[in-house]
Amino acid sequence: MTEYHIGSKLRKLRLARKLTLQSVAGEIGFSTALLSQIENDNVSPPIATLSKLARYFSVKMSSFFTETDENPRYEIIRNDNRKTVSQVISPEGTNHGYSYESFSFKMQDKKMSSFLITLSGKISDNTMYSHEGEAFIYVVNGSCEINLDSENIILEEGDSLYFDTTLAHRYRSIDEYGATVLITERERPC
Repeated sequence: MTEYHIGSKLRKLRLARKLTLQSVAGEIGFSTALLSQIENDNVSPPIATLSKLARYFSVKMSSFFTETDENPRYEIIRNDNRKTVSQVISPEGTNHGYSYESFSFKMQDKKMSSFLITLSGKISDNTMYSHEGEAFIYVVNGSCEINLDSENIILEEGDSLYFDTTLAHRYRSIDEYGATVLITERERPC
């Protein structure tokens, strides 16, 4: 389903540590069924979920988006070479209402990751996320609502926000037209 093969990378991490789906799911608070769906690339997890899995396995979140073992010193991603992760699913198994594209999938030891997130029309999912790190958000087009630590913040095209990602947060479009948001996150060391 995803071009990054995130699920197979997670399975390799789990099997290398001789862990069961049940033990990993129990430790991180996901259902075994959802973790299995992620490993089989049947659903795509939100960025915050990937961050939680990366911390659990003591790897950088960017490792889920690398294509090879090479580690170039710079990377150019042309518009027609970007890869989209669609049908993002929350830990509860509901459609979270967005897809995302990574702007860097070759460099492995990044200190930050940038994504173009496309928020679909209004979604009723109320799942909140938090993870170690910081994030910068810039609204490319449309309008969106950021629920940040129980405060609803409306951002319009051209607006930006910088925040500590340990604060509970959620993004959603405020209307049926959707929105496009550039997000850059810096992970804190594992």
